[in-house]
Amino acid sequence: MEAPSGGGSTSSGKARISAELQAVKQESGKTYSQIADETGLTNVYVAQLLRRQAQLKPETAPLLRSALPGLTDALLHEMMLPPMRSYDPNLIQEPTVYRLHEAIMHFGESIKEIINEEFGDGIMSAIDFYCSVDKVKGVDGKDRAVVTFDGKYLPYTEQITEHMVSRLRKQDGKLE
Repeated sequence: MEAPSGGGSTSSGKARISAELQAVKQESGKTYSQIADETGLTNVYVAQLLRRQAQLKPETAPLLRSALPGLTDALLHEMMLPPMRSYDPNLIQEPTVYRLHEAIMHFGESIKEIINEEFGDGIMSAIDFYCSVDKVKGVDGKDRAVVTFDGKYLPYTEQITEHMVSRLRKQDGKLE
């Protein structure tokens, strides 16, 4: 496998690096969940790393290389750069993605109301966020997919002028 040329910040570069990373995973014969077990990461985060949607931290690199020995130094270096977090707008046409979107749209208002009821006026972070997909057996014995969103609660801030640092600095003549 050729070493990447460091062009992962463009959409074509990202697609090329992602394809190389997916090839390494395929060659390993491991699932995202197996790699997650070996690295201590969630299975979705492993997938995000291998799609260049997340940044590999230096302390995690040896664990990932151990799980995926085919990772080159160049690929690991590329994975440690801040990624261009983006998605293909046509992704919504993929049936699984469409159904996830449909579920969020259908249940979203109720989920929002429960978050507000339990926590107050705020949102769930998608930055300080964990996500995993698990396979369980339902009461009927059939396979079920469990998607877990685990995000930090962020309350909305009341915008009081005296708490606005830029306004205070402007009043003191110290706007930097």
